[in-house]
Amino acid sequence: MKIPKAISSTIESFESLPGIGPKTAQRLSFYLLHTPQTYLDNFSENIRNIKKSTVLCSVCKNVGESDPCSICSDSGRDSSVILVVEQPLDLVAFERSGRYKGLYHVLHGCINPLDNIGPDEIYIADLISRLTESNPHGGYGSQIAEVIIATNPTMEGEATAMYISKELRKTEKRDGLLKITRLGMGIPTGADLEYADEQTLNQALDGRRPL
Repeated sequence: MKIPKAISSTIESFESLPGIGPKTAQRLSFYLLHTPQTYLDNFSENIRNIKKSTVLCSVCKNVGESDPCSICSDSGRDSSVILVVEQPLDLVAFERSGRYKGLYHVLHGCINPLDNIGPDEIYIADLISRLTESNPHGGYGSQIAEVIIATNPTMEGEATAMYISKELRKTEKRDGLLKITRLGMGIPTGADLEYADEQTLNQALDGRRPL
């Protein structure tokens, strides 16, 4: 049986998404075939606007509706602490936990030589600039007391954490060393933070260790 072009093209589009195989792509495509046209119109409109209606925060690199994002613009956040995460979904997970009240920095990836992703391909330099730009005499801005590195506990995440720590240690604060910590126990090795529950993330924050 020859599948109509419109359906096969939709299947191919779903297959190009991460985590979706051929069978899942087929099921999703045929599911959409039986939904009302108004649903399909709304669905396609949402996809069309996903980049048009969002911006990358120039401060923390999170995806938001405004620049700076709502978190960076919130005067009620603790501006002395920055939590460094790999992806926006990791930030969402910490916000969902309700425990962390500081600021964030989103790397949009991690160092992975096998995929040709080096430090220059993610937002590490922006993190360093963010920490130093408020201090014209060198060193870190006096308002930043701690950087919590919350990259995933994978080989790539650990390598990224060590690289960031090394880069941060090259410059001292005027009033002492910047406190650099790593998430503690609670996150199993090889896990993704975006799937962790609130209690696990809170335990990881409480048990963070110097790096």
